[in-house]
Amino acid sequence: MGERHVGKAMKVFWGMVLILILGAEPGWAALGEPEASVKADGQVLQGQIRAEEHEGYRIHQISDAHGGVVREYVSPAGKVFGVAWQGRFVPNLRQLLGSYFSDLQAYAQAQRGRHGGPLVIEKDNWVLISGGHMGGYQGRAYVINLLPAQLTPEVVQ
Repeated sequence: MGERHVGKAMKVFWGMVLILILGAEPGWAALGEPEASVKADGQVLQGQIRAEEHEGYRIHQISDAHGGVVREYVSPAGKVFGVAWQGRFVPNLRQLLGSYFSDLQAYAQAQRGRHGGPLVIEKDNWVLISGGHMGGYQGRAYVINLLPAQLTPEVVQ
């Protein structure tokens, strides 16, 4: 793929990210919120929820009609400590990030005109990594101090 084509694709990618970030509708919070917020996320994301039990945490996987998947990671204390997504579209990040969304908005506004590479935010106690291209996006976010003691951030995938 030519350098010009890659540059144009990244410009489109960042444009779409900004539109999704700045134009997202308000919703209920998930990251850092109680496990009960997962049900609201499933409704807003219009997906089916499936729960998986793992040693020391639970995953609620929300699958939508377009093949997108959102996974919400819940600690034994009942808090959502991480979210991950993949699919043709970026999900409603206001919905998934909750109170952490304002940090993402501020970062996105400060990065206008930036091109290339994944979006990485490491701020205070939380991390967001997101990237992709038209039709194939993925990302993850987690709150460091909500991770169960025996887990590392790599569990959020």
